[in-house]
Amino acid sequence: MTSIPADLEARFAAREAQLLDDLFAFLRIPSVSARSEHNADTQRAATWVHERLARIGFTTETVQTAGHPVVLGEWRKAPKGAPTILVYGHYDVQPPEPLELWTTPAFEPTVRDGKLFARGSVDDKGQLFAHIAALETMMHVRGTLPVNVIVIAEGEEEVGSENLAPFIEANKARLACDGVVISDSSMFAPGIPSILSSLRGLAYFEINVRGPASDLHSGSYGGAVVNPAMALARILATMHDDTGKVAIPGFYDAVRPFPPAVIAGMRKLPFDEEEFRKEVGAPALGYEPQYTVLEKLWTRPTCEVNGLLSGYTGEGAKTVLPGVSMAKVSCRLVPDQDPAAIEALMKAHVAKVAPKGVTVTVTHLHGGKPWRADLEGPLFEAAKKALFAAFGREPVVTGEGGSIPVVGDFERILGVPVLLMGFGLPGENAHAPDEWMSVENFNKGMRAIAALFEQLGAGK
Repeated sequence: MTSIPADLEARFAAREAQLLDDLFAFLRIPSVSARSEHNADTQRAATWVHERLARIGFTTETVQTAGHPVVLGEWRKAPKGAPTILVYGHYDVQPPEPLELWTTPAFEPTVRDGKLFARGSVDDKGQLFAHIAALETMMHVRGTLPVNVIVIAEGEEEVGSENLAPFIEANKARLACDGVVISDSSMFAPGIPSILSSLRGLAYFEINVRGPASDLHSGSYGGAVVNPAMALARILATMHDDTGKVAIPGFYDAVRPFPPAVIAGMRKLPFDEEEFRKEVGAPALGYEPQYTVLEKLWTRPTCEVNGLLSGYTGEGAKTVLPGVSMAKVSCRLVPDQDPAAIEALMKAHVAKVAPKGVTVTVTHLHGGKPWRADLEGPLFEAAKKALFAAFGREPVVTGEGGSIPVVGDFERILGVPVLLMGFGLPGENAHAPDEWMSVENFNKGMRAIAALFEQLGAGK
């Protein structure tokens, strides 16, 4: 049975309170990457990570980009033949608003009922610092590491990581490694460690429909002039059939089915669909009844309306025939769908179904490719043993309905497997007020990360 080595466990146990205080200092920095007034704070957070890694003994550099800096730390003194592991995380955070919905201030870390509340506590400062703390502990106890380690901490994840892929491309030789480890995700449930095996991609569109040159009186012109709001409604209604399946021709052509064993594993997970329905507050769940909720969230592509705008929406009545209407539409993608191909399909479909009397434009605003791991090889085998050592049970394999484009960037550019081993929990309010991270998961996460490096070093 795999367990945490006694010398490392003793150091972790003795330092838990101090490491939590250190994390508090990191969380107090309001490194909101989306707001220019916080640029100095974002730089300060980069400096904090830089200095912490340097203190451990890493060769550390802060690289300025066209946006926020990338912190690069390297330790390359492992025994000959040991693998090189790249750890990625981000030190930037989401804006804290609405401030009035925080129980305690967003940048004043507070522990309540075993939960650490602060902006960035789980996304991703807490999880990034768990890696730094694990490396620090191993260096203090052993004076060395069993593997070579590269740490990349960026400050633009919450605004799209625009400068990260170019950074990886420009430093491809320097960043050569045997695997990438990322902790920026959640476990399936409390006490159930997880390996995230898939991420959906994204193709995000804005559809604009224009009719008359301006809004018109609906009594004087209604019935003779095509209404852009009704035209948009008709267009959107053609995007699904009666079961909720996407009806855009060719939409599913590139979908690569998940292996039956993976689907069978998903169906064995302790997931209560009725509890899920109550949690979201919906009168009923829908779409593609042949699939379970987890299959819908993790393995099926979607086409969703995210926003609508047209005409008069204020208090009372205003009999107006709107001149324009607009919808925001997102498609979540699964392997091997490609955002560019979906863009072409979307534009062709909308052009075909758009009624006469209006002009329709479709703009592709943002995209990211889906990702799926094979879950084979030494990196994943080591992760399974490490998670068992820290949590006392075998990890489960999960998927994620959202997107993390940088995962595909690392895999594509460096040509190595990516392990997503996160320590968040469902309902942790990432991106929302009262964001939190389980203190227990932070402590066990540090131990799991140390055990991962131990296992990878032992298998050299």
